[in-house]
Order: sequence, then C-alpha cells, then structure tokens
Amino acid sequence: MERTFEELIERMPDRLAPSMAKDHPNLPVVKEEGCYYYGLDGRKYLDFTSGIAVTNVGHRHPKIVQAIKDAADGLMHGPSGVIMYESILRLADELAEILPGDLDSFFFANSGTEAIEGAIKLAKYVTKRPYVISFTGCFHGRSLGALSVTTSKSKYRKFMQPSGLAYQIPYANERECPEGEDSARYVVSKLEKDFEALFNHQVTPEEVACVILEPVLGEGGYIVPPKAWLKKVREICDRHDILLIFDEVQTGFGRTGNWFAAQTFDVTPDIMAIAKGIASGLPLSATVASNKLMKQWPLGSHGTTFGGNPIACSVGLATLEVMKEERLLDNTKTMGAYAVSRLEKLKEKHPVIGSIRAVGLMIGIEIVHPKTSKPNSGGLMDILDRALEKGVLFYLCGNHSEVIRMIPPLTVTKEQIDAGLHMLDEAVTEYEASLMSHLD
Repeated sequence: MERTFEELIERMPDRLAPSMAKDHPNLPVVKEEGCYYYGLDGRKYLDFTSGIAVTNVGHRHPKIVQAIKDAADGLMHGPSGVIMYESILRLADELAEILPGDLDSFFFANSGTEAIEGAIKLAKYVTKRPYVISFTGCFHGRSLGALSVTTSKSKYRKFMQPSGLAYQIPYANERECPEGEDSARYVVSKLEKDFEALFNHQVTPEEVACVILEPVLGEGGYIVPPKAWLKKVREICDRHDILLIFDEVQTGFGRTGNWFAAQTFDVTPDIMAIAKGIASGLPLSATVASNKLMKQWPLGSHGTTFGGNPIACSVGLATLEVMKEERLLDNTKTMGAYAVSRLEKLKEKHPVIGSIRAVGLMIGIEIVHPKTSKPNSGGLMDILDRALEKGVLFYLCGNHSEVIRMIPPLTVTKEQIDAGLHMLDEAVTEYEASLMSHLD
C-alpha cells in the first residue's frame, strides 16, 4: 500500500541513515521555484542556502527544466569513452572559455568529493611524489582520500584513520595578528614560517606532490583570506615545483562575483576541482587542469561510469547560458555588497552578531556569546530555528557551528534580501530577549 508523504516522514528514521537524514532543519518540502521552497505545511520559505551553493541560477529555472526535457529525448546515460556525445564536448569547450589561465582539460565526475579525489590522484601521478599538504579548517569531502585533507571538524575523521600521506598547516587567520600590525602582512609571514617548519621537520618539499586548499574557507567558517596570502601560497608552490590545487566546489560558478575565486583573487592553480553550481542540482563535477598536465594521466589511471552524464552536461550548458544572459556575476557583486551593508547595520544593533565574512554572495554571519565573544553554536541553532519559523532558511558552518551561511541563489533580488534579513533581525531580537531573560 502506498504511503502518504506524512507517513513516509514518520518512517524516515527507520529507512534513511542518520548521517544522511538528520541534518538541519529537515524541512519537508513539495516544490521549489526561484528563491523559494514550498513546504508540506503549505508555507512558502525564502531559501538562502541554494541547496548548499548548488542552485546558483535559482530553483527550477525554466531553461534548466527545458534542457532536462530536451536532453532526455536523446540520451539518458553515456559512459564517456565507450560512446561520445555532443553535450560533454560542448560543455568542456564552454568551460575552457571561462576558467582562468590554461585550465582547459576535464575529467568529469558526479560530486565535489570525486573531483577532489581526481585532483589528488592526478597530482600524485604526474609528479610521482607521495605527499599532500592541506590547510587546517578546509573541507574537501568525506571519502577516505578526500578525508585525508579535510580538517574543518575532527568528527568527520573520527574512527577513519585518514591517510598519513597528508600534512596540515594553518589557514590564514587575521584575528591572530598582534594589535598595531598589518594583518595581511602578518598572515603572509606566518605562512612562510609554517611552510619552513613543515619542510624542516616533517617532509621535504621534493616529496610533496601538491598543496590543496579552498580559496575561501567554506564549511570551516567562511573565512576570506587576503589576496596576498593566496599569492604567497602560489609562490611557494612554484619555488618547489609543487602543484597547487584549488577546491572551487563551493566558490565556483559566480559565487564570489567572478566565474571562479581564482579570478577574484588573481591566483591561478595548476588543478581545480569544480562541482555544486555547475549543473543547477544535477550530479556533475570535474577535475580540471591544463591539456599539458592532463595528457600525462593516461587511459586506465582513472575512470568513471556515470561521470559526465549527457543530461547533466546539457544542464551545465544551460546553466552557463542563463548566467551570461541574466548577468548573474554582476548581480552577485551588487546584491552581495548590499546584503553586507544591511548585515553590518544588524551587527551594530545585535551584540550576538560577531564578524561578517563575505565575498560576493558567499556570506558568513558569526554568532557569539555577547559577553565573551566566544563561538555560540547553541545561539546559532536557536536563531536558525526562529528564522525558519518566520519563513527564511539559512544554513550553518564553522568549526564550532557558530557561523550562519547566507548563500542565496545568484538571482536574488534586493526585495528578497530585505525580506530575509528582516526575518533574521526578528529572530536574533527574540533570541537576545530570551537570552537576557535567562541571565536575569
């Protein structure tokens, strides 16, 4: 007997693994459109998550829906290499035009984690070196290879014994800068010292295949490093013939106001991992490198059955078309700046709001204890729940789950930002009142 949606929701704990089904806020929805989710409860929710930075052109954009229908009339599945089809070739050609530098050759997969696995494998294969350097706080995925370089939260690595072939050094932290010093100079100087200590005491640079990082810290707290810091990473890699990998799974496809964060910070990596916003919700990702580098990765060294699915590739093409036609890079810069200006005013009003961390429409809102300024994960969850009750969906990040992610579709309007931040303002006001009543 077929069960109703309500009955299925009740049975979810018996059928879905908690690691899949217990995320926040577990909102049952029946439809999505533009910048909105429509709940089973009949309410309309403003979505400031974009499916965790995936639906950059908005939910169910008409051109995306039509591209799926048109593509399904031709091909449903294509094991690339066994057969060859137009959508994968055209998408590779279009992506090569918007990626920085000479990044023009692609291995298509299905998820961000797969793209990271491919990037690390490519670097090790080409260099014949065993070790990888990553940065504390970065998130690169949860499969075992990616997990060896993921350090945003220790719980992700619990009982996993990730590979010992990876070393970590600290990500840029301008808060550590002593008072009176220039923070950008401080983190650049510290970076050089951290690399020097690592090379002197743990691994020689000649053994390191690659350095991998997020150009903007994502799950680890939406930390935006100084441009000079990223340029110094590039310089150190060049000095020692180490390949540089950018994880642009979350920062890619317009999120920072350019096609990729590499262009925002004017630093071009040797290898890039891209996913999320690439195909508006369909499973698609890519490991990207120069043709010169990729040619050293021969048949059999990596493979996929589903990567570069023909329907997903068609949607990838439609996504790029929508972004260009609707000038979403410009909208990202304009709306991102507007949202930050509004948030800075909320910060002045609310002592539980710490720093505002932003580039483009990748915005982090830190929640702190008003008296200690320490991370306040309990307060954050309370605020998220109250905001959802009012009709806006945010998500969380940070090592202590203390940062609200505001990552709306790049189509977001001024009116939608005003509406969402008004609801956030009310939620924070109510939380602070509750907090004060408990303190009294």
